Amino acid sequence: MGENIATNKKAFFDYHIEEKFEAGLVLHGSEVKALRAGRVNLKEGFIKIVRGEAFLFNVHIGILSTTHHFYAHEERASRKLLLHKKQIDKMFKAVEKEGFTLVPLSIYLNDRNIFKMQIAIAKGKKLYDKRDDLKEKSLKRDMERALKGE
Repeated sequence: MGENIATNKKAFFDYHIEEKFEAGLVLHGSEVKALRAGRVNLKEGFIKIVRGEAFLFNVHIGILSTTHHFYAHEERASRKLLLHKKQIDKMFKAVEKEGFTLVPLSIYLNDRNIFKMQIAIAKGKKLYDKRDDLKEKSLKRDMERALKGE
């Protein structure tokens, strides 16, 4: 993985990550410029498989102020993901199972300066799992604070 553009921290809090995949993105010119500027929000994004192809929905890629309105893109448009057929079939079988979903984890530039997205097959956490995670995070922070104070 190269330069990280955006990370979906909420996905790690809301889901148990089962398996990760790397996917390419089909983007327009203004979207590429906006991604390079870091104007992306993955929080509410999700992935659906439609007719054997994977699409990314509800991810906000902002428009730069320097972009002419003629060339501007739709901010919450659906975007096609580039994956191998075997990967799509594996994801589709997992999503058919109850409780599994596909979520975007991060967008980054690979070593060849191409935008890639890390996506995951995930299962939703229960409320008590989220509480346990918050408790662990709090204890860890307190321990680090105590060690730093010595």
